[in-house]
Amino acid sequence: MNLVSVRLITDDVKRLVAFYERALHTPATWSTDDFAEVRTPTGTLAIGSTRTVGLFGPGAAHPADNHTAIIEFLVADVDAEYARLSPWLTDVVTVPTTMPWGNRSLRVRDPDGTLLNFFTPVTADAVARFAGHDQQGAGRAHRRHPVR
Repeated sequence: MNLVSVRLITDDVKRLVAFYERALHTPATWSTDDFAEVRTPTGTLAIGSTRTVGLFGPGAAHPADNHTAIIEFLVADVDAEYARLSPWLTDVVTVPTTMPWGNRSLRVRDPDGTLLNFFTPVTADAVARFAGHDQQGAGRAHRRHPVR
């Protein structure tokens, strides 16, 4: 079994997609006006309109109501990402900080309030834990598909 994507439900798909395109330096693929996907080298962030919720069952999801999940993005240099993102971010929860488990983390909220963690392993143990992950992929995606 493989985790394929995480889906966010929102009242404003265009606004949320624009945020993630800019934050992840990756263009979205739109299926309809109510659904888009932002694909990274290792997973997909799907963004759907509240109009799609009924397909899963009435009340199955509520927009801008996430208080349990943190979406995490492995990046090559979290301090460089902070410098790039900070001019337009509106909700920085914590500036880059080295955590006790060895990751340097930047935590922000998207326009709907979902907590995001951009992180870079910085200790030997943390680097070893993420050795099989492609933390350079985001940089390569950016060079292939620049997003303003």
